[in-house]
Formats: sequence, C-alpha cells, structure tokens
Amino acid sequence: MLIINNFHKKGGIVDMGKQLHKRVGEDVVKFVFKKYLLKQLPIEKALDILKIKRTRFFELLKGFKDKTEGWTIEYRRSSRKRIDERAEEIIIKELEEDKKLIEDKTIPVRNYNYSYVRTEIERKYKLKVSLPTIISRAKENNYYIVQREKKKHDREVLTNYPGELIQHDSSYHKFSPYADVKWYLITSLDDYSRYMLYGELQEHETSWAHIMALENVFLKYGVPFSYYVDCHSIFRFVQGRDSIWREHRKITDEVEPQFKQVLSDCDVKITYALSPQAKGKIERPYQWIQDRLVRTCAKENIKTIEQAREVLKYEIERYNTIQVHSTTREIPAIRFAKAIENKQSLFRDWTIKPPFVSTKDIFCLREEKYVDGYHKISINNFQLKVQNSPTREKIQLRIYPDINTGIVEIRFWFKGKLIDVQKVKKSDLYGVHF
Repeated sequence: MLIINNFHKKGGIVDMGKQLHKRVGEDVVKFVFKKYLLKQLPIEKALDILKIKRTRFFELLKGFKDKTEGWTIEYRRSSRKRIDERAEEIIIKELEEDKKLIEDKTIPVRNYNYSYVRTEIERKYKLKVSLPTIISRAKENNYYIVQREKKKHDREVLTNYPGELIQHDSSYHKFSPYADVKWYLITSLDDYSRYMLYGELQEHETSWAHIMALENVFLKYGVPFSYYVDCHSIFRFVQGRDSIWREHRKITDEVEPQFKQVLSDCDVKITYALSPQAKGKIERPYQWIQDRLVRTCAKENIKTIEQAREVLKYEIERYNTIQVHSTTREIPAIRFAKAIENKQSLFRDWTIKPPFVSTKDIFCLREEKYVDGYHKISINNFQLKVQNSPTREKIQLRIYPDINTGIVEIRFWFKGKLIDVQKVKKSDLYGVHF
C-alpha cells in the first residue's frame, strides 16, 4: 500500500480543483482499480482515495477493463466542437455569402466578418453558434483571409466627459451592390463614450446635410464643447485650395464655411484633424457600421436609399446598445448614460441666443444681399421683395430648406431685427444647392 500512502501527503489534503490525473496520477488510479477488481479494496475506500463520485468511478473502471493496454485517465479535449448537421450547413452557407461580397469589387468589403456571420445566424435562424466555432469552420473550408497588421494611429484625442468632443465625418461608398449610385454616410460620435449620436445616409454631401446633423445632435443631446472634423472644404476654408468657386458653396461668398458659422453661433469650438491617421477613433466605428451596412444591404437586396436608411438605423441601434466597444470595454449607451446620470458631462442645455427667435435662425445657411431701390433682393436671378427693408443696405438672409417638402424658408435680418419671413419653392432658386 506504499503507493496509496504516498498519495496522502500534506496531511491528507487534496486539491479538488485539479483534474484526476493531475491530483493522484495514473499509476495510483490503475493500482486502485486492480485492487478493487481483486476484491482487496472496498468501494468506499477506493472512492475516498480517488476523491471522485461513484458514477465517475465505474465509468473509468469500464474503460480500464475494456482496454487495459494504452488506457489513460488524462482528459482529452476534442479538437473540434461538435454541432449538429443543420448548424454546420448554415455556417457554410453564410460564409459562402460573405465570400461573394468580398469577390464583388464594386462594394467596400475586403475581409470576412465572423462576428457578423454569428449575428446573422442568430437573427435569421434563431441559432446560437460561438465565434471560435465559426472561425474554425472558416479555416477548414477556405473562408479565411490572413489580415495585414494594422498601423497604429499616430494621434488620438483623449476625453474625460461626454460632450467634450464630438467626432464628425462622412464617407462615400456604394453601400449596396443593387443600388445604381453611391451614398454618403454622415455620422457624429461622442469621443468619451463612443456613442453614435447621429447617423444618416444622404444622396449628396452638402453644407446643409452636415448642418442638419448639428441640429439633430444639439436639440436632442445638448450643445457640446467641441467638434473634431477633417479639413474638408465644408468644414474649413484653406487658402489656395478653396479660392476657386466650388459647387457646394454656391449659396455663400464668405470665407468662413457655413458649418463653422453654425458652430460659432452656438459657441462650440472646432478642431481639425491634420492627417487621416488622426481620425482613427471615428474611422473604427465607421468601419464597423459600414461593413455591417454593406453586408445587410447586399443580403437583403436593398435598392433604395430609404431601405438602406432603415438598415442603418438598426445597425446604429445595435452598435449603441448591444456591442461592447473594444477600447472602453463598455456598451456605448451604458457608458454615455452613466456619465450623464453622474453629471459628468460637458453638454450644455440648448438655448437660442438673442436676438434670434427660432432654431431656423441658427441651423441655417447664411447669405448677405444688398437691397435695391425697390426693396428687392436677387438670389440667382430670382427676385424677392422684402418687407420693412432699407434700400441700398446689406441685409442678412438666414435660409432654412425643408428637404421633404421642397419649401425654403428665408428669414431676413437687419441690425439684429427680424424684418421679414418668406417661403419659396426650392425649384425657384435655380442653381442653389442645399
């Protein structure tokens, strides 16, 4: 009984957290089984020595008796998780669809997205499959692309509060292979929480499209401390590059872009990214949203921007409320709400600064025009008579287009007073781009 006595070292204390072959050793188990089969060791004593339950004892004993030579108690993990045949077929089917998207050079998908495959399997088939299982099947069936090592961003903006900095940008892609045109994705992201405050698809990128994003964020969440944008001419006038007349600025002759004028009216600081690498934080959520948007549009046969907007709405909701962010290790909506609840926010309550009286005086396009001797002004040869206006004086037009109705509201200001409000058809302002 020497081998058994050696087992009871350290005062008979056994580490039950270890597996059997690590706790007692295979030689001890074999010795106990032999003694038990020879009826030289009672079952109670055998169980006490091995510190296992009766069911496990007889399970191991059966294997020992069936195959004495080469028998082992060491736990052998299967190299592959077993799933049913239907799940196997579904995984391969979804991976094959992913492969078709990658091979289509007209859409911006270049790699497999196994997380998306898992989400789609759960959404469409109500079947939960682990990510490692999907990756394993992908490698086994040639649905795998080795990714190049990503470059680290050379500049990141660190913030401590929601509203301290809003990352704002746009991207231009063919988001659906079934659509005839490309669309612009405009997004605003809170840097601290990574919460997506705004996301919309537009057919054209204009100053007005970006101003609508500002209006949406400010009225819903409050006025942030600063905005972080790139050096696109919609956001920043660059001498030399923007000295020539540009299509999207036909509404204004001013050097200060319309987008920046809105921020100035709201006392919001604007910061410019000096390199593409500096936009790293907004690019990662963009890539996440873009990738899922493209894949879903392709699989759902999306053809119109209205249909794509519904997909985008769903994906942003998922990103904000379900997805754990890789950097913060928190769900964006929870991180955002927690900070707001603890009053750790740099969002200010929205108020209209005097002398202005409407949000349409703030979130608008601006233009200055001279009033002629007949109290008229001209916008691209379209004349308007302005009530209560001076003659031979410059007045300010604050222009609010309603994209849905095609009606443009023009609010006329002179020396801090609203002197007239008129509504005209967008089609009458020929050549003016909103």
